[in-house]
Amino acid sequence: MMKKIRILMVLFLLATQLAGAFTVSDTIIIQQDDINSQKISTDLDSLVNDWYVKKALENNPWILYDDTTGIQYPDSVYTSRIAKINSIIKLNYNNIIRNHIHVYTIKKRPQFKVMLGLKDYYFPMIEDVFDYYGLPVELKYMAVIESALNPNAVNRRSGATGLWQFIYSTGRSYGLTINSIVDERRDPVKATHAAARYIRDLYDIYKDWILVIAAYNCGPGNVNKAIRRSGNRKDYWQIYYRLPRETRGYIPQFIAAAYAINYYPEHNIQPVPIDFPIATDTIMLNKDIHLTQISEVMGLSLGELRALNPQYRTGLVPGSTKPSSLTLPLNHLGNFIDMNDTISSYKSEIYLDKATLIADPARAAFVPPDIKGKTKLLYTVKEGDNLGFISEWYHVGLSDLRYWNNIYRNTIRIGQEIVIYVDPANAENYSRINSMSFAEKQASIGKTAVPVSPVAPVLTSEPDSEYVTHVVRSGDTIWDIVKMYGNVTTTEVLTLNNITDPQKIKVGQVLKIKKRVDS
Repeated sequence: MMKKIRILMVLFLLATQLAGAFTVSDTIIIQQDDINSQKISTDLDSLVNDWYVKKALENNPWILYDDTTGIQYPDSVYTSRIAKINSIIKLNYNNIIRNHIHVYTIKKRPQFKVMLGLKDYYFPMIEDVFDYYGLPVELKYMAVIESALNPNAVNRRSGATGLWQFIYSTGRSYGLTINSIVDERRDPVKATHAAARYIRDLYDIYKDWILVIAAYNCGPGNVNKAIRRSGNRKDYWQIYYRLPRETRGYIPQFIAAAYAINYYPEHNIQPVPIDFPIATDTIMLNKDIHLTQISEVMGLSLGELRALNPQYRTGLVPGSTKPSSLTLPLNHLGNFIDMNDTISSYKSEIYLDKATLIADPARAAFVPPDIKGKTKLLYTVKEGDNLGFISEWYHVGLSDLRYWNNIYRNTIRIGQEIVIYVDPANAENYSRINSMSFAEKQASIGKTAVPVSPVAPVLTSEPDSEYVTHVVRSGDTIWDIVKMYGNVTTTEVLTLNNITDPQKIKVGQVLKIKKRVDS
């Protein structure tokens, strides 16, 4: 009898703790296996392929790294600031949201500065469309977590594409044209209209904006399933652990993005100035015209034309099939109208031959940089290093490092040689980095010498062992360690090592980690 009472008391305490985990407070602790910043990082990294971003960084490549150290605030400050954001959507705060805030304001600080430079172009358009459909304009932050405001963003796993990350079937069902020539998922205006209609339909189902945002990410079927399995509860935080893992991170990302965009000055973040032509206009064409024709006849940059018209995969505007839109800087629209016939006939036998059309390389999720004329350097990975550090020291993109070295995720190992391509003019300075101390390398980019996390697992197991061991080092968190190994969750690590509080791992502590199948 006493045993049953003890069991009931334990269950009661657990239930109480779980219930408290979803309240808004400064001391909230919930499991952190859902803090997946990989997609955020990939989307932010992909922004460097944008034509306008490249132009902004062309003359001042150091702007991304001429920065101060990120600032962390007490939970009470984050809670207070979030409460002050003008929003009819309820914005909660907890430790998962805090960690996503740190992705924007600390971990991916340089890339976030670039995205902030794009918001002045995309946000007014999104707000205008959402207002037309009667939607809360603060839903614009969804575009930040969907694509980092990159109309060419592509999810390699699902094929979701564009500013609003429509998969093929959903895009088609909401009226977007998708074929070999045109992909309107990449058209910022048309895709935003489609997203607004989809969001409106979801609200008709749930009458709750947070559930709408969740359903946009994982689909209404998964949300409905989570609601049923949670006893018909319709509060996001009450169905949290019934949702797919990606969706568990989606709402925290949304709230974190709202916070970061409203309070970036408080974190000493300055947007990278992007010279977008704020004044643009759209003209409908009823005949085929290639962007290259416009570029060569009018003397406009082909890169800029592609950036303003990302929906045309090959550069062909297929106006003869159906009236098609062309976006131009406003100051060039009159000249285009006057020269329309000249442009359409210019080398038409070459540029309008559909059999010879070549897809825009910007369709790729990541476009590697041209290494011609670059100097190849080798860097030997040392204890305390990670790819993020290395990319900052050499002023290259994280995605570039992965591509050059065929690195999956971010896993590197002590002693591994990393190939890096740099500008020959600065090659001599960069060549010294390999022999610098960690403190010297951090000082070179204006940061302190405190390492955030080590690079890679410390392997002490036998080759045929099922597990490896990891020695906790200064700055390690359970989340960082889990991300290093890639095939485990926080819950698995905590359970395997009998850890009850993920906040209390100690430097020097030896953790047992399940070995990767392919290792």
